Amino acid sequence: MAKFIARRCILLLLTMLLVSMAVFMITEASPGNVARNILGAFVTPEQEASFLAQLGLDKPVWLRYVWWLTGSDWQAQKQIGIPLKRIVTEKGFVEWWAVKKDGTLVRWKLIGDDLMAISRKPDGTFSRAVDNDRWKTDPQGVSVFRGVDTDNHVVKWEKGKDRKVWTFIMGSGWKETSGGPVEYIPLKKGFIRGDPGISLRTGRPVAKSLFIRLRNSLVLAGTAFVIVMPLALLLGLMAGLKEGSLRDRIFSVGGMMFSVIPEFATGIFLILIMAVWLQWVPGATVFGEQAPWERPDMLILPVLTLTLIELGYVLRITRASMVEVMRSPYIRTAYLKGLPYRRIVATHAVRNALMAPITVIMLHVNWLMGGIVIVEVVFGYPGLGKYLLDSALYKDINALEAGAMILVMVAVGTQLIADIVYTFLNPRIRYG
Repeated sequence: MAKFIARRCILLLLTMLLVSMAVFMITEASPGNVARNILGAFVTPEQEASFLAQLGLDKPVWLRYVWWLTGSDWQAQKQIGIPLKRIVTEKGFVEWWAVKKDGTLVRWKLIGDDLMAISRKPDGTFSRAVDNDRWKTDPQGVSVFRGVDTDNHVVKWEKGKDRKVWTFIMGSGWKETSGGPVEYIPLKKGFIRGDPGISLRTGRPVAKSLFIRLRNSLVLAGTAFVIVMPLALLLGLMAGLKEGSLRDRIFSVGGMMFSVIPEFATGIFLILIMAVWLQWVPGATVFGEQAPWERPDMLILPVLTLTLIELGYVLRITRASMVEVMRSPYIRTAYLKGLPYRRIVATHAVRNALMAPITVIMLHVNWLMGGIVIVEVVFGYPGLGKYLLDSALYKDINALEAGAMILVMVAVGTQLIADIVYTFLNPRIRYG
């Protein structure tokens, strides 16, 4: 079993690598312009170029993928020749600083032709001083300096070039400043070191936003899973035990009806009846700063929609598996031996009939995490699926990659759980 789990972990890492490469290439090849998606159609070419350079989107695709995966600080540190340090402030903001030989943290800002060093003391206070001694002359005779700016980039300044920089501030619009660098390297630690980057769409760290959305989806998917899976298995087993009976017909037709109706139609139908006509529950999920479990009344309609959708599919799979098992020779042999009906069903039939449904259930765990986009959009639910949909529309590669990695881990992890469950349902299955 240990070797089997180790192989699955290796498979997980390989799958994550391949999926991350595929997502990166597909996003890059998809139509649309990141700057115009985020900033609007009336952005000027100069503003667009400045925006892309600050985010590192003007770099080659392969280099941006390497930075996303392994980080860019190692390359930036080589260029400036000073160690870099990433800190998190008391307010939760991420800041990158250069570390001087005496341990002082420092960043720079160009004001006119003067380099201004901003030092951060251990007590959290700051000091400013002119630091023009750091200018160096390159082979072309131009005075240049590479260092960390105040916006978490390693930049290259050229003395005497008064470059205009346009910074887009969410809610405020464009801010034009002078003293812009000629090169940018946005600093990040990389996904394999726990830093999926900054969302291009919101400007917030992906990890924080993704954690909240993942939590919300776990609440929604977990609640629906706990309700629908035992109910679907029970109804499917009951239908399969009496093939062709009235009970079987009712369960089968009802399950087929709910499984073929589109999610958005089911959701809108429930909103119309339960929220508009009867006014029993809210028709939308507006949590604000609250967690989903603080407003359970808002979970009723999304959970009910998922329950109706999943119930029919799992019910029919379980019913078909139970019918096949009840026709098996060993079941007939058990009847001929005179074993009680309940014992035949409980001991021999149910365990084998659950093999196929377990596989389907574990596959649907992954769907419940990321594939419930329509349900989340219909009810305005702030979950992982809606987050990935919005990110895809804006070509927000950092958010898309991080979400895809979560879904890969869920998919491989649930299949590992299914394989382990098989060993309890069928003692003949063993993994070496």
